[in-house]
Amino acid sequence: MPVASMFARALAASTLALAVAMPAQAQDTIRADIAADMPGLMDLYRDLHANPELSFQEVKTARKLAAEARKLGFEVTEGVGKTGVVAVMKNGPGPVVMLRADMDGLPVVEQTGLDYASKVRAMSPAGIETGVMHACGHDTHMTGWVATARQLVKRKAEWSGTLVMILQPAEEIGSGAVAMLEDGLFTRFPKPKYVLGFHDAAQAPAGFIGYTPGFALANVDSVDIKVKGLGGHGAYPQSTKDPIVLGARIVTTLQTLISRELDPQDAAVVTVGSFQAGAKHNIISDEATLLLTVRSYSDETRAKILEGIKRIAKGEAIAAGVPEDRMPVVTMSDTFTPAVYNSPDFTRETAAMLKARFGDQRVAQVPPSMGGEDFSRFYRADPDNITSLIFWVGGVPVAEYTKAKKEGIEMPSLHSPFWAPEADTVIATAAEAMTAMTLKLMPKAP
Repeated sequence: MPVASMFARALAASTLALAVAMPAQAQDTIRADIAADMPGLMDLYRDLHANPELSFQEVKTARKLAAEARKLGFEVTEGVGKTGVVAVMKNGPGPVVMLRADMDGLPVVEQTGLDYASKVRAMSPAGIETGVMHACGHDTHMTGWVATARQLVKRKAEWSGTLVMILQPAEEIGSGAVAMLEDGLFTRFPKPKYVLGFHDAAQAPAGFIGYTPGFALANVDSVDIKVKGLGGHGAYPQSTKDPIVLGARIVTTLQTLISRELDPQDAAVVTVGSFQAGAKHNIISDEATLLLTVRSYSDETRAKILEGIKRIAKGEAIAAGVPEDRMPVVTMSDTFTPAVYNSPDFTRETAAMLKARFGDQRVAQVPPSMGGEDFSRFYRADPDNITSLIFWVGGVPVAEYTKAKKEGIEMPSLHSPFWAPEADTVIATAAEAMTAMTLKLMPKAP
């Protein structure tokens, strides 16, 4: 899940570095208990990092973590949504709370230089051999998931309700949450009232917590446009309908969807990531292909942009005199990633609790991101009855973050082959936050 440097407006490097270095004292033993468990957690983290698996190939990963959950006393079901895992612990009356972590790595050749760097190679679904790396921090998510499970089991006398902990496959291709839901996640297992998750952040110092009420991450659509022309010799363009020129017009006009058709306060993106046409200097090709990514927040804006893409493609073709039977073909991907929506009131209430625990300067509201996350699917399955929150946990070592901001150095982003978070801090912060949040939602009846 790529993330822009959206934290810059929310963070002041010097004061935040001090706040992270001198965190507020916890009111209980959760922090100390996680610290005591950290050596074993880091062994698990290093193993997960060194052995990533691609989307829907997370067989060994799922088996390893399912075994961890069974040891803790959860009722565990494997193979949900292909490789997903569902672990359930019933502990008396009360709400159902679901905690989610994602498992898949990326087709990236790791270049971090870590002693435990991944050397794994695998075949992609396209049949291409590739390196595999946890370049998006899902290894921290899984280890934080285990750490949280251990703390909640240790404190079983302090909460009442049903805890559902899931390990989701294939977040990186936007298909894992749907696969689990279609395989009965909310029908075969207790349906949650609350759904919680976190994501590491490559643009924030380690130990920082960022939250966004309302829309937090974007709708993600992939659109292909096949631009059809009439090919011919490059020396005689008058006898052709040049799809490259037509494609260029379409690329330019598409930007007016954002600049002239949307409310300026309604954020969206239309990016043409690929423009492919032709094979030789002096041949005007018959076709060109445009590959687009479209980002938006509301369903209404999404629908308006997608309709506008079709209209503009056809309109430019008509203006260019392309025959009716050679109109552009616009294809929308059947699978899209919906926008993540954090329940606003719940998010603010939770943020207040986290500020009391970690300190005001260590917890801050951050702007929405144009990245995507299929965590959104769980809330959208029943928005009237499910409360949802995913938050950020910074992963950049504080000294590196401060130096980068001071000297204008670009830091490795998520999905970078160089991304190496300060894993122990990410895991400890996330596990403490998730444990405290869950205990607050599931108080033991007096």
